Amino acid sequence: MRSRTPKVLHELCGRPMLLWPVHAALQAGAGKVMVVDSPDRALEEVLPAGVELAIQPQSDGTGGAVVAAMSQIGSDAPVVVLSGDVPLVSADVISGLMRAHAQSGAPATMVSTVLEDPSGYGRVVRGAGGAVERVVETKQDGDATPEELEIKEVNTGIYAFEADALRGALGSLTAENAQGELYLPQVLDILRAGGEPVAVHQLQETSLVLGVNDRVALAQVRKLAQRAIHERHMRAGVSIVDPQATVIDVDVEIGKDTVIEPFTTIRGETKIGADCTIRHSYIIDSVIEDGVSVGPFAYLRPGTRLRKGSKIGTFVEVKNSDIGNGAKVPHLSYIGDADVGEGTNLGASTITANYDGQRKHRTTIGKHVRSSVHVSFVAPVSIGDEAYTGAGSVIAEDVPAGALGMARARQTNKEGYAERRKDESLNSERR
Repeated sequence: MRSRTPKVLHELCGRPMLLWPVHAALQAGAGKVMVVDSPDRALEEVLPAGVELAIQPQSDGTGGAVVAAMSQIGSDAPVVVLSGDVPLVSADVISGLMRAHAQSGAPATMVSTVLEDPSGYGRVVRGAGGAVERVVETKQDGDATPEELEIKEVNTGIYAFEADALRGALGSLTAENAQGELYLPQVLDILRAGGEPVAVHQLQETSLVLGVNDRVALAQVRKLAQRAIHERHMRAGVSIVDPQATVIDVDVEIGKDTVIEPFTTIRGETKIGADCTIRHSYIIDSVIEDGVSVGPFAYLRPGTRLRKGSKIGTFVEVKNSDIGNGAKVPHLSYIGDADVGEGTNLGASTITANYDGQRKHRTTIGKHVRSSVHVSFVAPVSIGDEAYTGAGSVIAEDVPAGALGMARARQTNKEGYAERRKDESLNSERR
């Protein structure tokens, strides 16, 4: 990945890549889910509750990773091995693998698929009767022959094992390969050499088992994941006008009959109710109640709450503020650290001056207040219910309920000012 970030922690539609197979395993009903990490424990902080961590003391390959996990696994249930860089594996794939494994009666079942471009994957070598003879790694020159590199059936890195059989075979792994690592597929060779059958569960939908080894592959997988997210919402009753111009993270919740307009990005754990229309605005850690209108091109920063029927217009920024029921901030305004009462209408270019250079201060604007255009409220300041403020005012003192607050210089017109400027300019040029 050419990155300081571990590969499996790179983000995929709002979730670290690693957590996609973790969530799939949980959804498939796994009794225990374990993640294998290096001694620096970089993965620990992202794991969901109940998911356990096993430490691989040294980077000695996929076989070494499974050895590290087996010390915490009993022998009474099958063991499914997933790869943290194969993120699109689904609960259905895992359940299908478990059914195939149970039906085969074999101690090991490998998931394979056929790829037009198998580069980077281990190849599945079959004998004349179609039985699997071995899996050949292709990580380094010399791992596979030219003939083996032509094979398109690949090992996906997903397996089901009987625990006791797996534990016994792991003890016989060797590092006799180009990278000097313990390869998990060698377990299959060891089982066959001992007279045990190995089953293969071939998947037709190749996209579900695509691996990620660089940022190009991550972008390809992200496109597939995003399409699946869109389809899930649309089948649940959400209208996405232009899916190719819409980004929605995997943990977003959207209610029925909501319309997502083009050029919308919805991140994190956002929850959107039913019968909404979502258009282009920036909304972060905010709460928007029923019947609210926002934007387009509004910016709602953390701590914002828009109560029922309120309106935030075009090019309005709101931060850490409570906008009351039916209140309106129509356009071109900044409201920060403020409480705005029910039914208040703030005119264009209203500013709350909330920062004195050292501390933030709060502005309180009562119910049914009418501020005219170009008004600045210098916090801390309080505006009473049903008060008015004059256009262009800088309000630095409280305004009582029902009063009109005005704070601006009296206009003065200087006759002949333009001619005097011209004369001064000519005289300056002569000098």
